[in-house]
Amino acid sequence: MLEQFGTSVSISKATSWDRYEIARIRRTILSVVADNISATLHLELNVMGFLESPVWRIFSSSQKDRSHDKSPSLFATPSHSSMSRFSLPSADHSSSSSNSSLSSSSTFWLSPKRSSPWSPKRYIPSNVRNAVTKRQVAVVVCLVFALLVWTLPPPTTWRRHVVHVALPGPITSPYQVLRPLSATEENSARNPVRWLDHNSNNRYALGSSSRLKKSITELTHASPRPRAALISLVRNSELQGLLQSMRQLEFHWNRKYQYPWIFFNDEPFSDEFKQATQNLTSARCYYEVVPKEHWSLPDWIDEGRFMNSLEYLGAIGVGKGWMISYRHMCRWNSGFFYKHPRMRDFDWYWRVEPDVHFFCDVDYDVFRFMRDNNLKYGFNMNILDDARSFPSLWSRTRSFINAHPELIHPEADLDWLLDSHNGGEYNNCQFFSNFEIGNLDYFRGEANEKYFEWLDRGGGFYYERFGDAPIHTLSVAMFVPKSEIWFFRDIGYQHDINRHCPPHSSGRCSCEPTSIDENFYKLIPLESPQRKPDDTCIRQFLGGEWLKKKQGWTREGEKLFGGDGYHGYQLSGLEEEL
Repeated sequence: MLEQFGTSVSISKATSWDRYEIARIRRTILSVVADNISATLHLELNVMGFLESPVWRIFSSSQKDRSHDKSPSLFATPSHSSMSRFSLPSADHSSSSSNSSLSSSSTFWLSPKRSSPWSPKRYIPSNVRNAVTKRQVAVVVCLVFALLVWTLPPPTTWRRHVVHVALPGPITSPYQVLRPLSATEENSARNPVRWLDHNSNNRYALGSSSRLKKSITELTHASPRPRAALISLVRNSELQGLLQSMRQLEFHWNRKYQYPWIFFNDEPFSDEFKQATQNLTSARCYYEVVPKEHWSLPDWIDEGRFMNSLEYLGAIGVGKGWMISYRHMCRWNSGFFYKHPRMRDFDWYWRVEPDVHFFCDVDYDVFRFMRDNNLKYGFNMNILDDARSFPSLWSRTRSFINAHPELIHPEADLDWLLDSHNGGEYNNCQFFSNFEIGNLDYFRGEANEKYFEWLDRGGGFYYERFGDAPIHTLSVAMFVPKSEIWFFRDIGYQHDINRHCPPHSSGRCSCEPTSIDENFYKLIPLESPQRKPDDTCIRQFLGGEWLKKKQGWTREGEKLFGGDGYHGYQLSGLEEEL
């Protein structure tokens, strides 16, 4: 007798195991084998910790196939325990043994509670289950998991140890941060030092990956990638010098961030130039020609007076004062580079000159840093310029301020650019614009545009030798608060005789550290009668503790012993860690 659903049913020995029943047993055995494979796979994945991953939770959240619950109990798959009690009746057995066999085999026809901890049938719809095998599903899941591990950025807790520079007072930072005094800094919600702490160690680096990885990486970050580029005004003949600059900047920074290069020239670039530069970077390269109207003598310039200026400035030894192309270059860098059609696609730029050196690994995205902290302008050196090249620049700037006082920023600070011991005249300090990182929207703004047009109409680029460095410096000082100007002390750089190298950076820089006053008056010829300010340019910009002198020190006393009068400061910028 066999009890099924509480009812007694008689089964004859001749009809108990017909062809239909045997086929059903075959299907049952195959199902049990599949369940064993599934359980083994589940155990292996559990040992590897895969089942605890977010990817598996997402994969295993699909609804259970509802058709499974509607299936008749008669067709249910037996569990391992039921299979162990399964037996076939024999015609030679006695009645009691037959009844015993039938009673034992009755468990096959019942639907026992499933004991397997996991089965694809519970989570995968039947149409999918019939189309793919368990092995295919496992392979796909593992590939998806590997792709996520490959693209997701590492946790910030994996960052390497950063050397901290301890300076007296509030000017301490592991990133060589030296900030000027600013009334708005304390109330600012943005904290550049905190940003560096959270976003360094190449958090946003792309490396040399494919476009697919770049797209996926971009989606994993809350803020979009800045529209930024590295720009260089260069001639075909300067190829080797440019390759030197590119090679070092790519190695130390851009090979990890893949920002495009834009090269400008007053004539078309040669195929040799294009091929050589493209071989040094995996980023995109653009080759642009400067419009003729931006690289020629304006129609309001008197050519005779211009030629006299070239002769005079060359005779008195003003650097490149006799070169016509140098005047065009200074004018273009001052007020035209951001107007080029190619630059409309970008919001940020990093200016790169031929024949310069970059000494330090930079482990953060400088463009994201500038944007996220609402910074407008970044520099690396703040030094004196030769005043003989722009004698009327400050008087024209004063006239502009009087004509357009509404354009001056309410928090502008010009005091550090004025010499109180020389009647409030311009002290000729400048941000060394051969290295500069800036916001193009600022340069396109009304205030900067009007200032450039005011100077350009006065003819100072051709009758004198106005440079883009002092013009950018005065513009930034008038239209940007100090809290939005950044000193990139941590980036080692050299242009010609001017060299900057941060202290305590032997692990990431290949240069000897320099004090912050290192390049103060290197651009001023010894024979120049130019008056130097009482304090170095960078110290006047920073203010506060950086202006304090050693007790008992005097400038006159230092000069008596052969000094230059600028070595009496308490802080040199090279202080050891405390």
